[in-house]
Amino acid sequence: MPQADLPDGVQQVRLRLLERAASGAEAPRDVSAWAAVVASNLAMDWHRARRRQERIGERLASLRQAEHVVGDSGDDTKVLSLAVAQGLDELPDAQRQILVLRFYADLPVRGIAEELGIPEGTVKSRLHTAVRALRARLHEDEVV
Repeated sequence: MPQADLPDGVQQVRLRLLERAASGAEAPRDVSAWAAVVASNLAMDWHRARRRQERIGERLASLRQAEHVVGDSGDDTKVLSLAVAQGLDELPDAQRQILVLRFYADLPVRGIAEELGIPEGTVKSRLHTAVRALRARLHEDEVV
């Protein structure tokens, strides 16, 4: 975790302690050890999320590179692929992320949920919204 994020990490540890106290759970016997474990878990979560974002960025970059390799030959499939890539670029990050994981990384809904740490129902809802948004963009451009 970068040093700039350390104050946020400290606040998260404090928040976890307060949540534990508010829930009526027993205080940890060794608060320092407990705080260290919580801080370690938060740091691991942060690194996992960062790696996940990097992988998604790499997938998008490879998609864009493939689109550029295709060139301007005029082939309908290539034109559609380029339009889809441009449409993806215009979508909000959460929608683009879901579409990339589902259709380019070929992950099932359960895999996406695990990858993003969200419920499967949320994945389905975001996927539905993202497909509709991308479809609307393609129709606006009269690609499909």
